[in-house]
Amino acid sequence: MADRQYTDARLAGLYDRLFPPARAALDFYMPLIMAARSVLDVGCGTGALLAAARAAGHPGRLCGLDPAAGMLAQARARADIEWICRGAAELACAREFDLAIMTGHAFQVLVEDEELRAALRAVRAALEHDGRFVFETRNPQAAAWELWSAERVLEADDGQGNTVRVTFQLEAPFDGRSVTFRQTYSSPVWQAPQVSRSVLRFLDAAGVARFLSEAGLVLEQQFGDFDRQPLTRASPEIVTIARAR
Repeated sequence: MADRQYTDARLAGLYDRLFPPARAALDFYMPLIMAARSVLDVGCGTGALLAAARAAGHPGRLCGLDPAAGMLAQARARADIEWICRGAAELACAREFDLAIMTGHAFQVLVEDEELRAALRAVRAALEHDGRFVFETRNPQAAAWELWSAERVLEADDGQGNTVRVTFQLEAPFDGRSVTFRQTYSSPVWQAPQVSRSVLRFLDAAGVARFLSEAGLVLEQQFGDFDRQPLTRASPEIVTIARAR
């Protein structure tokens, strides 16, 4: 069962309605984007963050990268931003950006060690000397997966007056490395539900630092949330700022 959330055009069209970016995350990332001359959004999804930056007056280069054509079909409604349909490891840029970001916990989709290493090497190569890579990943010590149960339900209007409902089911609990879960999308006007299955990796702060170092990225700061509070065992996030050597 493939993860259809990123490939199915109908689900991609619903993504921003069902999973709008948190205000705290926007408040963290937007100043960084607006202050940068050139920005690469790795795993940009529907491109909502870069679109917001352009609408706010960003005058420089904005480029979104995502392997899912369905998501980029939504993003391409904004023609004044570059959109590239490929995975992070397939990026072939050399010192073109002074900021790379990876939001929406997209970092956790890189499950295998070599997959993560290849993506980080590509991001490092795309950054100018002293360029920054900023991203977040859920803190495994906070055990966010314990909230991904059948009791969690999301609903949104599909833009045509129909309600779409999303339920969650944990398929494989945290095994010290990753979590597997499914999301079931349904609507009274659909013939059948659609299911998205995801595997997410949960790296701790030390693991994040290790992979960054291997890729030639220097860890500068880590926070426990988007409000820049110190990282503790109870922190929900590991928000990381790294710099290219």
